[in-house]
Amino acid sequence: MSNKGKVKNMNILLDLFITFFKIGTFTVGGGPSMIPLIEKKAVHEKKWISKEDFVDMLALAQTAPGPIAIDASAYVGYRVAGIPGSICAVLGSIFTGYLAIIVIVIYFTNMNDNKIVQGVFMGIRPAVVALLAVPALTIGKSTKINRKTIIIPIITIVLVVIFNVTPIYLIIVSAIMGILYGAFVKRRVNK
Repeated sequence: MSNKGKVKNMNILLDLFITFFKIGTFTVGGGPSMIPLIEKKAVHEKKWISKEDFVDMLALAQTAPGPIAIDASAYVGYRVAGIPGSICAVLGSIFTGYLAIIVIVIYFTNMNDNKIVQGVFMGIRPAVVALLAVPALTIGKSTKINRKTIIIPIITIVLVVIFNVTPIYLIIVSAIMGILYGAFVKRRVNK
């Protein structure tokens, strides 16, 4: 690889790290609250992946072990710059949180009793709920849910929330149903 190629590759890796560092730094509420920012940066601003790839990535990230934001970071990083890109994106995502946890462990061992900390978290919770709603709405729009298919997410929500069905079972059943539906539609179209 030429020096220009090495510099370009290093710039991409640095860009991945900085982008995901900012995302990890300015989100509160864990992985799901990072998803809208990852979408904004990776799809709309940087154009590293398409909207369709983002939706597919979310489906994969939900089924893979580990936090969704880390899985999403690894996926985007890999798509941009292979394994080194994946490593840089993940490190960027976790860096600030890792430092924050170290500081909390060192200085705020009695955090539950601290009125200021309790007040901060009470104020942050409603914003986190809103941040979790944003990806659900944008993903719903991009998956082309319509009046005929709206029943699927409704049934899924009912099964998970009311009947405590494990999401992995729903993912497996949905995948099987998608395969069967695809086979039926293709067979019908080919006739």
